Amino acid sequence: MGAHTESPNQNRKAFGRLSLPERTYVTDALRTETVGGVLLLLAAVAALIWANTPLSDSYETVSKFHIGPAALGLDLSIQHWAADGLLAVFFFVAGIELKRELVAGDLRDPKAAILPVVAALCGMAVPALVYVLTNVVGNGSTDGWAVPTATDIAFALAVLAVLGTSLPSALRAFLLTLAVVDDLFAILIIAVFFTSELNFAALGGAFAGLVLFWLLLRKEVRGWYVYVPLALVIWGLMYNSGVHATIAGVAMGLMLRCSRRDGEEHSPGEHIEHLVRPLSAGLAVPLFALFSAGVGVSGGALADVFTQPETLGVVLGLVVGKAVGIFGGTWLAARFTRASLSDDLSWPDVFAISTLAGIGFTVSLLIGELAFAGDAAMTDEVKAAVLTGSLIAAVLAAFLLKLRNAKYRKLWEEEERDEDHSGIPDIYEQDSPEYHLRMAEIYEKKAAEHRRSAELTTGGSERDDSRA
Repeated sequence: MGAHTESPNQNRKAFGRLSLPERTYVTDALRTETVGGVLLLLAAVAALIWANTPLSDSYETVSKFHIGPAALGLDLSIQHWAADGLLAVFFFVAGIELKRELVAGDLRDPKAAILPVVAALCGMAVPALVYVLTNVVGNGSTDGWAVPTATDIAFALAVLAVLGTSLPSALRAFLLTLAVVDDLFAILIIAVFFTSELNFAALGGAFAGLVLFWLLLRKEVRGWYVYVPLALVIWGLMYNSGVHATIAGVAMGLMLRCSRRDGEEHSPGEHIEHLVRPLSAGLAVPLFALFSAGVGVSGGALADVFTQPETLGVVLGLVVGKAVGIFGGTWLAARFTRASLSDDLSWPDVFAISTLAGIGFTVSLLIGELAFAGDAAMTDEVKAAVLTGSLIAAVLAAFLLKLRNAKYRKLWEEEERDEDHSGIPDIYEQDSPEYHLRMAEIYEKKAAEHRRSAELTTGGSERDDSRA
């Protein structure tokens, strides 16, 4: 969510055009997330078909099949491995993204960071409040208050890909930054509220492993054969400690260096993220969806989603709470920081993005499993509510974004135009110092030619006068 460089007397522009390096990073990151999001959609559809056909018994059998070394406390079901194991990879990438945002992205600048941070906080607090109020009024359980607080960036981008909506890079960057901050607070919620009994010996071992991981990075020790086995040991110890194992992933991601040194094209964190993100988006998250989204969706089950306070709270939290919270937080942050919207965008655009953020698939499903771990029936009902709420949010966002799609496409084409085939969009070349220097040279050259032409004309006139 970058902006133009402005003088101190000017109001800061919210959702202004990104710098070229930031735009390149966002484009590359979102391209992978979009492909992963499409795979996520396909995995979710496959899970729903598998769980709602005569093959449903086999879905249950595979999901509950246990594998792993029992002596190490890791005799887990396939579904459990997907939630605790594969999602650790997802949160590892989230940790790297957060670290990069803190040292090289929008979160580095407090003035630029305040808007997405406030928007993300309000986008988590309001859905939680909506859920709690719904359940207080309906005499339901407030245990699932955290379920509608999460945004699924991959699912949201998959919706954009299916729609063919060409969002300007500033809006896409805002969505990405929002999701990064959202993931951070989701991790904190999981660590604080869903940790029951602690095994301090295992927790101490995990902490010692993380210290060793950090020291090896500081010493610039290289080699995947060093870090991958160590990461697996840290993950296993974290799982046995009682703290959710995905916390190990984000902790290791945050330790990577994401600032570039002289002569480096990419920092180690960016390089590792580039390698691991396809594994996360293309394998880990879709497999988690495959073994978590398989719930019964009969007419009666869907009707129950809107009649039970727990499930209705989830739907309203995702559809209403997210949109109101993010839009309201963005408006308040802009109002109190005196930031004005980019000239190319308007507040309905922000509301459409806020509605899109109501797609809370991956982390919402995970929190739903944790919140109602002792109640299998309620867990499935909450999962159905997450799917329903995410679908409603996607349809509403699709409608709102389509209303402005012509405008978005025009802005996107302007950002992408590269008439001189230099590999750099023309709009960025015009803003670069090299461009201004080149323009100054051309101006000086034309001015010199004009002076020579004038001198020749004047000299010729004088010669004619002398002859006369």
